[in-house]
Amino acid sequence: MENLKKIIKDRRSYYQIAGKSPISDKEIKELIDFAVLHTPSPFNSQSTRIVLLLNEHHKRLWDIVKKELEGLISTEKFPATKEKIENCFEAGYGTVLFYEDQSVVKTLQNNYPTFRDNFPIWSEHASAMHQYAIWLLLEKAGFGASLQHYNPLIDEEISKSWKIDPSWKLIAQMPFGIPITEPNEKVFAPIQNRSIIFE
Repeated sequence: MENLKKIIKDRRSYYQIAGKSPISDKEIKELIDFAVLHTPSPFNSQSTRIVLLLNEHHKRLWDIVKKELEGLISTEKFPATKEKIENCFEAGYGTVLFYEDQSVVKTLQNNYPTFRDNFPIWSEHASAMHQYAIWLLLEKAGFGASLQHYNPLIDEEISKSWKIDPSWKLIAQMPFGIPITEPNEKVFAPIQNRSIIFE
């Protein structure tokens, strides 16, 4: 129990990461597969889809992000944005892309019309649990990671680059690598305002 509590406590957002890994690529894939197999989903829908980008694929993703942002951000502000992406995300070892398969969601909506409006929400819940599970496993393996949301800006180009199933909806991106600085200080709101017990 104490080990689990420590992993949960140590999991933080690391923005300064290096393109190195304490474990093999095979072991990274095994961690992700473990999380995908054992993380719960509503109605056991198993709607979460994961894409792991390493090496040049990882670099290509963040080139796409920079290219898309360059067309939206002013010339004066873009250099700072570019520097942040290159130093905080692209500098890492890899990126996990989190998708939700909308064909699964639509099937559930058709099969259970009473809960039709809930299934897209529950799908997001499933993705969130997968994000957290993978984040914890990466932390335990010695990585630092953060969670990014450049979708839907990058969706179309990513789909073309890696031939992603069109029914998959991109939810989040998780760049990871060896931490090279400490995370920012975390400020906690009073726990009594966030957790209530009736005995």
